[in-house]
Amino acid sequence: MITIPAIRPADRACGDEAQRRLDRKTKPTGSLGELEQLVVRIAAARRTADLEPLRAAIVLAAGDHGYVEERVSAYPAEVTAQMLANISAGGAAINILARQAGAELIVVDAGARAAVRGNSIRPVRLGSGTANATHGPAMSRDQAENGIAAGIDLAAELGRSGFGLVAVGELGIGNTTAASALAAALLPAEPRLVCGRGTGIDDAGLVRKIEVVRRALEANADRMGDPLGALAAVGGFEVAVLTGVCLAAAANAQIVVLDGFVTAAAALVAARLVPAVADYMVASHRAPEPGHRLVLEALGLQPLLDLGLRLGEGSGAALAIPIVNSALAVMAEMATFEDAGVSDR
Repeated sequence: MITIPAIRPADRACGDEAQRRLDRKTKPTGSLGELEQLVVRIAAARRTADLEPLRAAIVLAAGDHGYVEERVSAYPAEVTAQMLANISAGGAAINILARQAGAELIVVDAGARAAVRGNSIRPVRLGSGTANATHGPAMSRDQAENGIAAGIDLAAELGRSGFGLVAVGELGIGNTTAASALAAALLPAEPRLVCGRGTGIDDAGLVRKIEVVRRALEANADRMGDPLGALAAVGGFEVAVLTGVCLAAAANAQIVVLDGFVTAAAALVAARLVPAVADYMVASHRAPEPGHRLVLEALGLQPLLDLGLRLGEGSGAALAIPIVNSALAVMAEMATFEDAGVSDR
């Protein structure tokens, strides 16, 4: 049985103090807009108004999905392992974006069909891809718990190493179907409202994907009584690991930067297990997947960016890390009216 770390709600008094300090900076009140709101949220989560840029890591978890048997993706399942090898070799978008963001990239094989060897890949491997959830549970409850436990251990390790910001990303053909099924189960919502085109499927593929999600929910209707059950029934191995990362990061007062729809689905599972987890989350961007908007609304998160990104891999989260740390640098380094000898209004 998994033990969920103790997670405290954010300290609103620290957020209020951060706002008071921002209001004394050499700028019109509120003129940094959402950056100020971001600083306030982070101060509340970190329980201090004494903020500075945070050391950042990106956890990219990969896994394959039995949903691909239902032709829900424009790409074959073997692409997951091929992209893992590409990332290990440094040739993917996330390698470049992580480097530009000054973030350490940690790649976890949570359960690709084919294991990929590489010094930069951490083998968690809950299985060789999930089962086809239209015929029964995607994974066992034990596998879901083991995935969450692995994510908890990883976030705790990052905390001990001084990482105050943990961004999350994912990789896996068929994983927007898993995210759609989880969103439909946990929001709840009709499958047609949460399913999008994922890797670029056509109209017929989208109709099929909606039907696959509906069938998965029906096949597992008796397993949806709690968030862990829903995760095991219709989710993915990488989603389980990222759920654990979200939980432990919140327990450690680390800031979690979400990427797209799949990471938001993991965040939703975590928030349904412990609602206070959402206090520690930052939404990097809004993906075109319709379910992403609904999940972010349920989490109470406003995305920093809206660039039409649908790559995954943690790409949007990597782009948001410099924004987060720029906001924290303003808090730490910008002069006050008093210090600068500038007249306030």
